[in-house]
Amino acid sequence: MIKVLFICHGNICRSPMAEAVLTNMVKEQGLEHQFQIASAATSTEEIGNGIHHGTREKLKEKQIPIVPHHAVQMTRRDYTKYDYIIGMDSWNRRNMLRIAGDDSEGKIHLLLDFTEHPRDVADPWYTGDFEQTYEDVVNGCEGFLQYLKMEGTL
Repeated sequence: MIKVLFICHGNICRSPMAEAVLTNMVKEQGLEHQFQIASAATSTEEIGNGIHHGTREKLKEKQIPIVPHHAVQMTRRDYTKYDYIIGMDSWNRRNMLRIAGDDSEGKIHLLLDFTEHPRDVADPWYTGDFEQTYEDVVNGCEGFLQYLKMEGTL
């Protein structure tokens, strides 16, 4: 079982989008039994809240099933529970390292580091551009699955 935790600041826009996109991708490829996929926040600001309406609408538009969701915060215990802890931007990475304590096992990554164009996934909470975020998330998830295949994990 490959255990993946997506992380963003509030766990209402980017990380639940990535959770839904990867969940859908692995299901379409018949790999869902090989994955456990979740998402969390680095902050406490949105704990308990559902997916942002912009993310919900973008997933609906793209016909990606929404995973039942209420925002939760990443914990130190998540570092031992998950194989891959994937953040959306460098600020998330700093906070993920602070929460985890360290990354001695090399589990912490940024989503777009799995692509040919590593960079941050812009936060649509601020940009309002859910389409660009969606495109980045799809590219990152595709790159992540390709990485797993190249590593022999899949």
